[in-house]
Amino acid sequence: MENLSAIILAAGEGKRMKSNKSKVLHTVCGKAMVEWVFNSVQQAGIHHCVIVVGYKADEVMEYMGPKVQYALQKEQLGTGHAVMQAIPFLRNRDGYVIVLNGDAPLIQGDTIRKAFNFHIDSKNAATVLTTELEDPTGYGRIVRDKNNNVMKIVEHKDADEKERMIKEVNSGVYCFTIPYLIDSLGKLDNKNAQGEYYLTDTIEILIREGHKVGAMKVDDSAQLEGVNDRTQLLKVEEEMKRRIMCNQGGSANDNSR
Repeated sequence: MENLSAIILAAGEGKRMKSNKSKVLHTVCGKAMVEWVFNSVQQAGIHHCVIVVGYKADEVMEYMGPKVQYALQKEQLGTGHAVMQAIPFLRNRDGYVIVLNGDAPLIQGDTIRKAFNFHIDSKNAATVLTTELEDPTGYGRIVRDKNNNVMKIVEHKDADEKERMIKEVNSGVYCFTIPYLIDSLGKLDNKNAQGEYYLTDTIEILIREGHKVGAMKVDDSAQLEGVNDRTQLLKVEEEMKRRIMCNQGGSANDNSR
């Protein structure tokens, strides 16, 4: 669809990988993590994709080539700041955008497509992709109202006892109606302990201004898992191998190679 865009966040250094190459270029079953994410974007029928690059930007751009557009995040100042760098590629576009993480290679095209359909059908300003975890420790919790709309996302450290019992967590993947994203990014500040601009804060801004924010729960939590170290990389590789085997040798995200 022409009015759908994707932003893939791929600027981080990933120090816990203990490697001097870009985290998103570490391979899973022979392909860089960022390529798996891009393949799922393509499979979802999205033809406009912007990758936000930063650390080792040249390496990522050389690997991915001219099939995508690139936005450069010169300083890593948070997820909100990263998405800000992609705004010039969205300004003249109506429609909707999904923000994905380049280090979460198990996301599937069908999930991306469902997220857009849910977002559009619900007439949301923003939609958060969520999942339920048996042990949600460390994750932001999704607090809903009686109509199932998102009231807020509470970080684990800020959650009270009742909120910590919530098992539905924020995946860090979001759909936005583009004008609402651009407007809320313009209102972000970095008045927090890290001095960073958080994309999560756009959700709080939209809710505060009375816009509708929804959450789409993904039952297969593995699709939303990010890779921060080599142990997690190995775990994701094993899951990808299992999916490829289940697809009788085809790509794990139903995408021809």
